[in-house]
Amino acid sequence: MIYEKAPAKINLTLDVLYKRDDAFHEVEMVMTTVDLNDRVTVEKRQDQRVVVQVDYNFVPENAKNLASQAALLMQQTYDIQEGVTITLEKEIPVSAGLGGGSADAAATMRAMNRLFNLQLSLDELSKLGAQVGSDVPFCIYSKTALCTGHGEKVQLLKKPPKAWVVIAKPNVGISTACVFQELQVGELCNQQDNTQRCIEAIETSDYETICATLSNCLESISMDMHPNIRKLKQNMLNNGADAALMSGSGPTVYSLAKHYKQAQNIYNAVHGCCNEVYLVRLLG
Repeated sequence: MIYEKAPAKINLTLDVLYKRDDAFHEVEMVMTTVDLNDRVTVEKRQDQRVVVQVDYNFVPENAKNLASQAALLMQQTYDIQEGVTITLEKEIPVSAGLGGGSADAAATMRAMNRLFNLQLSLDELSKLGAQVGSDVPFCIYSKTALCTGHGEKVQLLKKPPKAWVVIAKPNVGISTACVFQELQVGELCNQQDNTQRCIEAIETSDYETICATLSNCLESISMDMHPNIRKLKQNMLNNGADAALMSGSGPTVYSLAKHYKQAQNIYNAVHGCCNEVYLVRLLG
């Protein structure tokens, strides 16, 4: 039996450059991790089946689950004859823009690498993980990185300076596909200057500039679809956040705070309007 943590990711920047011929969008984004983790346990079975067990009703236990897809891919690629049981203990909100499914898939791949003594490098796992999902390569490393292509090209960066993070998921559902359908790349995107400045700020541990460069070109689209996202972000800023941003295609919004009491104020302010609120540390 192998146990792996699967930390949530947040976007510090997210820029969509253009739509590619293969229907993917070319993106450029800086992502990092926070201390909000799913727990993934993988153990061998006597048969060849991949079985997923989840302690949360809204997560599929069949082949639609990315952890299941990752395990099947590992079996096929490395001729693994034994099956596995994957147990997911969920803490990361589902369909939230925090990469929970991708984190679980990546943790499953790392666990199977150890369980079957495959001795694969993280680079090898990351390359394979791109076949499962765009965020899986980043989640294999679970550090801070610039991600390009459709997210599968990962360039590791320094760890960002310490900060507290308040994460809140409003009670709305967001379809990533619908958000991208509404995206007018030329109007909302091409914020590459923010991404480059954010990278430079991370490299110099410049917390204030990191806060100033947070950007997500999908944010205004999701906010127009669901105004509560905009209200949540403003609530965080009104209650002392150094910066706030929607992560991914939403609906989750996070805020950064340098001091614990400051973060606690933000947490208390938003706790009444969201069921899922977390006060965690920036990991990177």
